[in-house]
Amino acid sequence: MDLEGKVALVTGAAKRLGRSLALALAERGAEVAIHYHASERQAHQLLAQLKRAGGKPIAVPGDVSQAADVDRIVEAAMQAFGRIEILINCAAVFYRTPFATLTEADWDRVLGVNLKGPFLLCQRVGAIMLRQGRGKILNLADIGGMKIWAEYLPYSVSKAGLIALTQGLAKALAPAVQVNAIAPGAVLLPEDTPPEERDRALRRIPLGRLGSPEDIVRAAVYLLESDFVTGEVLSVDGGQRLT
Repeated sequence: MDLEGKVALVTGAAKRLGRSLALALAERGAEVAIHYHASERQAHQLLAQLKRAGGKPIAVPGDVSQAADVDRIVEAAMQAFGRIEILINCAAVFYRTPFATLTEADWDRVLGVNLKGPFLLCQRVGAIMLRQGRGKILNLADIGGMKIWAEYLPYSVSKAGLIALTQGLAKALAPAVQVNAIAPGAVLLPEDTPPEERDRALRRIPLGRLGSPEDIVRAAVYLLESDFVTGEVLSVDGGQRLT
């Protein structure tokens, strides 16, 4: 797939990896619909940046764990552009949830955003792509879905489920739609990460450094441009999953 002129919907695009991916698509000539939830200021800053680059992007708020919001997000993209060739599911929540204090509300929130949301979006957008006869879906998983983290149990379960969803949809939507995932490792640690936790993360990475958004962008562009890769979960983690 040549990304020039294609229409992409990117969830969780206001910050961090979602922002980097939205910018990378726009730089390669794609039109971008950016979704955000609580980060309105950052979303509109990104929207202005994309417009200055010459595109006609839109920004749509919503909670991806709610079917009505997902319908509205997808409909806004379709009204603006008439088609969707690329879906990137990047919206996620991530916070520590020790098992002893894990609540039902925590479970529902993390699984709702990280797994139910991508399912709803893949279902709606996948149907559009099937009618179009083409499309690419890219899910942002995590090595935490392969190597379960006890202190982040709902998060790991959600990302393991997202990997399974990716592989199942690769078969269900074939041959018209390719569905792949990226599983980042330690990339863009939270800003409040204590120095000792950062040091522990570095010690677990065989390549000896944290990843960068550019590492994820390069992997995403490869999967989106390829026409003979589907059901793949590409780890971009410096070898962290091996330790």
